[in-house]
Amino acid sequence: MNITKEILTTLLLTLLTSACSTREAKMVIDTPAMPEKPPATWLTYHLAHPAAEETATAGDPNPAFFWKGRYHLHYIYKIKEESVYAHVSSEDMVHWKWHPTVLGPTTMGHGLWSGTGFITKDGRPAMVYFGHKTERNWISYALDDNLDQWSKPHEMLPRYQDEKPVTDMPYFDPDLWINNGIYYGLNGRNRRSSAVMMKSENLKDWDYIGELLHPDFDEVKLGVGRDEDVSCANIFKLGEKWVLLCISHKLGCRYFIGDFKDEQFLPEQHGLMNWSAWDLMAPESLLTPDGRRVMWAWCTPRVATIQAFPREKNFYQLLQDKIQTGIQSLPRELSLSKEGTLLIQPLRELKKLRSDEKSVHDLTVKSDRTHLLQGISGDTMELELVLEAPTAKEFGIKVLADQDGNAGFIISSGKSSKTLNVGYIQPPFELKEGEDLTLRIFIDKHLIEVFANDRQAAVGWHDYDADDLHVSLFSTGGDLKVKSVSAWQMKSIYSTTRNK
Repeated sequence: MNITKEILTTLLLTLLTSACSTREAKMVIDTPAMPEKPPATWLTYHLAHPAAEETATAGDPNPAFFWKGRYHLHYIYKIKEESVYAHVSSEDMVHWKWHPTVLGPTTMGHGLWSGTGFITKDGRPAMVYFGHKTERNWISYALDDNLDQWSKPHEMLPRYQDEKPVTDMPYFDPDLWINNGIYYGLNGRNRRSSAVMMKSENLKDWDYIGELLHPDFDEVKLGVGRDEDVSCANIFKLGEKWVLLCISHKLGCRYFIGDFKDEQFLPEQHGLMNWSAWDLMAPESLLTPDGRRVMWAWCTPRVATIQAFPREKNFYQLLQDKIQTGIQSLPRELSLSKEGTLLIQPLRELKKLRSDEKSVHDLTVKSDRTHLLQGISGDTMELELVLEAPTAKEFGIKVLADQDGNAGFIISSGKSSKTLNVGYIQPPFELKEGEDLTLRIFIDKHLIEVFANDRQAAVGWHDYDADDLHVSLFSTGGDLKVKSVSAWQMKSIYSTTRNK
């Protein structure tokens, strides 16, 4: 294996440190595993920590890589109030297996909070992260191809032009990327400081640049203030533009599209990926071998006073004993349209979970009627609905509905509407004149994800009765022409990977 001089030195230091400390705790902290008989209400095809909220606290996805034929994803997990990284890997980003939990205070000297993964210029996996209670950001390098061994971390500490270290600001969620052969780093913005930039040739000596956001940041055009915190950041190239995924703790998951000017980020577009509480938080992404940019985000019913858009229902309380903790969204493929806007599609590999296909074609739902779809029902299902250029005043689909096709979780829109109603949220979405509407709806027990024409996606929670599994279509103020409805039962991502 080709190991660089830098990594060889780090490895030797790690071995010496371990040898000199006979009292050091074992590296392996824990290996999460699915129970043999998981509760019937647990999600079946979302990646989630295999424990209930009352026994474990897991959350943000973090360093993600493709390495030596496998995808690797880490996520924050608390063990006895210490923050560690759980580690899963997969050949297809659908079926995952847990690795031993090795990244925590016993190996790194501190807990690990938000960070990101990257591949160094000489081709090795590495990660940058915020060290819990250290007030510093840190870099560590993988020492084996399974990503189960990591070097002792070193600080990511920039210096001013006078060579003095920048210690007069708080350190927070970092990110790191390569542009034109230079490492660029971000120190995220929290509620105490601005997000700032730095650069390095070698990952050790960092020059301070200044604020991340360019002075020409246009708050009116973008529809958001530059003072919103930039946390859980992830910057990458998409087509000819640069994208910044991040969160505001108030707004949730969001993104900017733009370019770098004078070594600062100048956004041209801003958009939300979250419209209520923290339904979608803490994005993280990786680049696949075939060039796709794939992201995850943390889905949680938690509530906090800082959230800008509260939910009417307290799903945190309603679902606390029904679902796992640390639920990750379905993987999303990100790309740019010809117009430069963000396109969002469900991961294409999810299709391998489909079974028992049922479909209906060329159906007309008469005005002011509800049409129950016979033989199509379930709470672990994917639906694809294609509507012919709808013109009704209001139209849509109800899932997890009662036996008459009423109640349930409603996904709807209407002629000239500028929103897509997804349960209790209204993400922006507008059909073009004469445009068909294609909805892909993923129902996984109490979590529902909706993708509309590849340019909008939304996540919502729903507390339902076990008997309410039906699906119906409805239309008000005009007939609704349905080109097709396809439905698949979705197989568990755990049943074939448990104990492997």
